[in-house]
Amino acid sequence: MNTEDAALLARKTWRTLEPLHGMIYFAPEAAKAYAELGLKGTQGYFASRSAPMGAVSADVVIATFYNFNPELVHAAIPSAWEATTPAALIAARLGAVDSACRRVLGDDAVASPEMARAAELARTLAEEVSGHIEGRPLCAGHVNMEWPEAPHLVLWHAQSILREYRGDAHIALLVTHGLSGIDALITHAAAGDVPASILQSSRGWSDDQWATAVASMCERGWVSEDTFALTEWGAAQRQEIEDGTDGLSTAPYAALGEDGCAELRGLVRPWSKIFSEMLFR
Repeated sequence: MNTEDAALLARKTWRTLEPLHGMIYFAPEAAKAYAELGLKGTQGYFASRSAPMGAVSADVVIATFYNFNPELVHAAIPSAWEATTPAALIAARLGAVDSACRRVLGDDAVASPEMARAAELARTLAEEVSGHIEGRPLCAGHVNMEWPEAPHLVLWHAQSILREYRGDAHIALLVTHGLSGIDALITHAAAGDVPASILQSSRGWSDDQWATAVASMCERGWVSEDTFALTEWGAAQRQEIEDGTDGLSTAPYAALGEDGCAELRGLVRPWSKIFSEMLFR
């Protein structure tokens, strides 16, 4: 498989599986589980996602999550670790995944042969990642977790590993292209992918911080001051980052191969569609 085909395979397979992981950030089961551990507000998100790395500091979360306002992270970490432990959060998160999958997909889908086969293929992908964790701290934390037994939880955990594997690579490319966390959000908004207001508010940036960063990105040639759209050069740079992320994410998908990845996408697509509709309705 040539480099271009491997990169495309990585992107297609990641995009199809991603809603299976992403749903946990919106599922009411997760918020309830974290609240029962004594966590409030954003503590649940920051602590549950970083828990596989242990009771890490706010600075570690800032470094590995990348695009959140550091003030937002410091308000949640390390106080979250005073209320609960990483082990308790990992268990609570997995319990929330189980409940959300059963509610949204139904018990028949959860117990189906298709789910078992999808879990088998996804685990093969994720286990390949264990040999490629250099420079990928958030992924490495997830790789070291014990595998669950139920197929739908295996599938979710496998995609969590693959998602953080890709995310760590993406951050490396943002750094080498000179983009801070807020800069990366601005390129995302200027590309028209997600409204700027959503990206700004969900990551905790103030109006002044956002305006200052936008002015800087205009001055540096990434964004047009008149239209708040990427300039031709900025669009090319963003595409270079996306292509580079695909290129740095190929190893597990190439190991499974085109046929295996195609089978996995075919199995997962109906469930991903259901979760996508749940997230964006």
